[in-house]
Amino acid sequence: MKKNNTRTRFAPSPTGEPHVGNIRTAIFAWLFAKANNGSFIIRIEDTDQARIVEGAIDSILESLSWLGITWDEGPDKGGEYGPYTQSERQKLGIYEQAVEKLLKAEKAYYCSCSSERLDQLRKSQSKSGKPPGYDGHCRNKDSTQVLDESSKQVVRFAMPKSGITKVSDTIRGNIEFENGLIDDFVILKSDGFPTYHLANVVDDHAMEISHVIRAEEWLPSLPRHINLYNALELDPPIFAHVPIILASDRSKLSKRHGATSIKEFRSNGYLPSAMLNFLCLLGWSLDDKTEIFTEKELIKHFSIERVSKSSAVFDNQKLEWMNGHYIRESDQSSLIDNLLKYWTDFPVETFDIEPSTSKLTAVLPLIQDRIKTLQEAGPMINFLFCDAISYDTQLLIQKKMDFKLTLDALNEALSVIKETDPFTACNLEDSLRLLADRLSIKPGQLFGTLRIATTGQRVSPPLFESLEIVGKDTTIESINLAVKKLNTYGDQN
Repeated sequence: MKKNNTRTRFAPSPTGEPHVGNIRTAIFAWLFAKANNGSFIIRIEDTDQARIVEGAIDSILESLSWLGITWDEGPDKGGEYGPYTQSERQKLGIYEQAVEKLLKAEKAYYCSCSSERLDQLRKSQSKSGKPPGYDGHCRNKDSTQVLDESSKQVVRFAMPKSGITKVSDTIRGNIEFENGLIDDFVILKSDGFPTYHLANVVDDHAMEISHVIRAEEWLPSLPRHINLYNALELDPPIFAHVPIILASDRSKLSKRHGATSIKEFRSNGYLPSAMLNFLCLLGWSLDDKTEIFTEKELIKHFSIERVSKSSAVFDNQKLEWMNGHYIRESDQSSLIDNLLKYWTDFPVETFDIEPSTSKLTAVLPLIQDRIKTLQEAGPMINFLFCDAISYDTQLLIQKKMDFKLTLDALNEALSVIKETDPFTACNLEDSLRLLADRLSIKPGQLFGTLRIATTGQRVSPPLFESLEIVGKDTTIESINLAVKKLNTYGDQN
């Protein structure tokens, strides 16, 4: 392995949409590489052909790109250590060579045990309270005998039956495993594909990976991998096993807790910069007070030693707060770009008219401090981009107002609005407050009725500023329509 050359990798299996836990691990590996002027590699581990989901590779790469994570080598970029997809590497015979070496050294053996026998073995072990694991049935058989017994053999690694495997983990310190508690695991399946255990060891060495940063769920596999490295006479990389992510109830984060994939968070209106910042803080911190980091600051400050051993809790409220912070701190141009891209990627059905940059520029100052996600912006401003405002007529009648008083208020407001010149938020507010006083109703009652009439919503951006953006003609048209709807309502009731 090359000295003084930091190389990390993210090696996902294309079995579905990338989970935030997997992506968080990728972020840590990427940050470590960048913080040490090293290289970050993407490798697709698709040896489990039965579980491959179509489009999963694209989803993985898109999720990383959306977060701003770049890689130096990978299936889409190539590199001198390619190919970067294990099924393609399998065709080159890379894993078979390793298996042959282990067979010749008598550190691996063929196994012809049927699935029925293995199932019966598991049942028997469970019944007697023994830990599940292969019993070594074929370990001492002659390979010719095993090959004659079945046409669907696997190859198992011959784990040492005594002694201790010691390994130093950057996060967890020195760890010891009793070899006798680990069964002889499969390294080559009957279909000719390697298992994860063999493939990742062979590929990490071949690609000169210096540091393997992965989830703690792989800790039980660590002695298997160390012994494989030893048997193949290869130097192992430096390992770091990061903590898992828990839900707020301290259970393992899953779909029952809400969004778990990067695509879901994108569709919910989260900014990539906020998502990156938030995920970095799940298990890592600089100190006990700093929470907002730019990408450059994360790269500058990141160290694997500051990653906690303890599980991190995914706090949706904190993510929402952080996203709101990033929205508030966004310059107008970038926020408009993010909104337009969001509505392109995730179309808002309530928009009848394509949002214009000019109207967005006008309305953005009214909502920027009010929204925590991009998703919230659409419903709040959809009245600006619809052919006709729709609402339940009864909503026009505010608390402690009746049909007649509401109708009178609308007609009086219509007269005031027609006479307001120039048609500005300030002028509208002054005139309509005087009208409320004259009608002996609270300003909030009048404004509530006008809000429904002109936006169709109980909650909207500031009313008068909104009306200024909408314009006098459209405002008058909307109030006239409200009067007609109210008259019809009165006739029916």
